[in-house]
Amino acid sequence: GERSGARITANFALEQGREVFAVPGNIFSPQSQGTNRLIRDGAHPLLAPQDLLEVLNLSMVTEHQKARVVLPANAVEAAIFEVLGHEPVHVDQIGQQAKLPIEQISATLTLMELKGMVRQVGGMRYVAVREAGAAYHIEENEDES
Repeated sequence: GERSGARITANFALEQGREVFAVPGNIFSPQSQGTNRLIRDGAHPLLAPQDLLEVLNLSMVTEHQKARVVLPANAVEAAIFEVLGHEPVHVDQIGQQAKLPIEQISATLTLMELKGMVRQVGGMRYVAVREAGAAYHIEENEDES
């Protein structure tokens, strides 16, 4: 609300010339009045994560993140990447399409998530985290299993 601690803190920050961000909401919703007023009073509207980076001049961070592309370490990761895209895919469907046992798929997805290659989006569904349109293929060495 108007008298909430968060609103008071944000107003104080604006008065001090600090950067304040607010996610705009529905103009007809009472729950959005506070954030919309912050924007009117000088807070930066936050429509996407990139907005925050631009205002704080952190574009070098995003350039570094784009340059850091993690390639599949083995044929299992490559097979999973072949199945995944930007639309969520259930772990069972990944196993069926990659033609690999579910135990191997689950273990590999966990490792890939730790490496930042895939992201679980809920309900045992995963998406690839990579540059749009990139395709990765890996040749399996004869000595690998």
